[in-house]
Amino acid sequence: MIKNERQYKITKAQADRFSHTLDQLELDSGQEGMLHPLIAKARRDAVRSQLADLEKELAEYEALKKGEFPMDGLNVVADLPDVLIKARIAQGLTQKELAERMGLKEQQIQKYEASDYASASFARIREVADALYRTE
Repeated sequence: MIKNERQYKITKAQADRFSHTLDQLELDSGQEGMLHPLIAKARRDAVRSQLADLEKELAEYEALKKGEFPMDGLNVVADLPDVLIKARIAQGLTQKELAERMGLKEQQIQKYEASDYASASFARIREVADALYRTE
C-alpha cells in the first residue's frame, strides 16, 4: 500500500521502468534465440504481473487522493472488540485457552474482554487476532 507522495513517486517510477522493460521484451520476443520460448514467456509474464501489482497500488492511491473511500469501513474498528470475542466463542475457545495460546494469564483476557479491549494496544489486538486465526 502506498502511504505518501514519496512512495507514490517511487512506485510510479518503478511502474514506468517495468512498462519500458515489458515493451523491450515484447519487441525482442522474436530475437530471443538463446532463450527457450517458455522461458521468454515466463519472463514477460513475470514483468506483466509486477507491473499489474504496481498499477493497482497506484490506482488505489490515486482514488484515495480523490476522496474515494467508503467511510463505513471504519465501522470495522468500532466492531473489532465484538468480533474478537465472537471469534473466540465460535472457535470453542475459553478465555483461559486463548490466554494459553498467547502466553498470557486468563485474567488478562478477561480484563480485555470486560473493557471491550479498551486497555489493549493495537499490537496486542493484532496478537489476539493472530491467535484466533491460527488453528491448533
